[in-house]
Amino acid sequence: MSVPTSGRMADGAHVLPLRVYYEDTDAAGIVYYANWLRFLERGRTELLRLLGQEHSALREERNVHWVVRRCTIDYLKPARLDETIDIVTSCGELRGASLDMLQHARRGDEILVRAELTVACMGAAGRPVRLPPLVRSALAQVSAGIPPRSRHIRI
Repeated sequence: MSVPTSGRMADGAHVLPLRVYYEDTDAAGIVYYANWLRFLERGRTELLRLLGQEHSALREERNVHWVVRRCTIDYLKPARLDETIDIVTSCGELRGASLDMLQHARRGDEILVRAELTVACMGAAGRPVRLPPLVRSALAQVSAGIPPRSRHIRI
């Protein structure tokens, strides 16, 4: 029995290989723009899994839920049916209850999509909760070394 891959760590980032299926594409056989968000979510989920911080365990054991607060995405080049792509994920700034995730999709050395997300930790009541220390130290392994952004700058 084969097991789904959780990807691998390479050069300080998490790399998740994916194949583009028919269901991922539009009528022209190109990845539909909204499906890139699903691919990026898989990358973040498998990063946590590989670091031993699965969503289900965080929810059940620590009452931590992840929410995307902000997402900026640039679509640079298309991916097509049956191609293999990599979703590359690293962390930017780690704050009290949130962190920046830096992601891109590539085909070989070609960058197809770039995204920057702010992800927050929420409790069951929908209020922010601090990033658990074990999660913080695990995510520090894939930190991109980006300096903290100024609190006075709004993006």
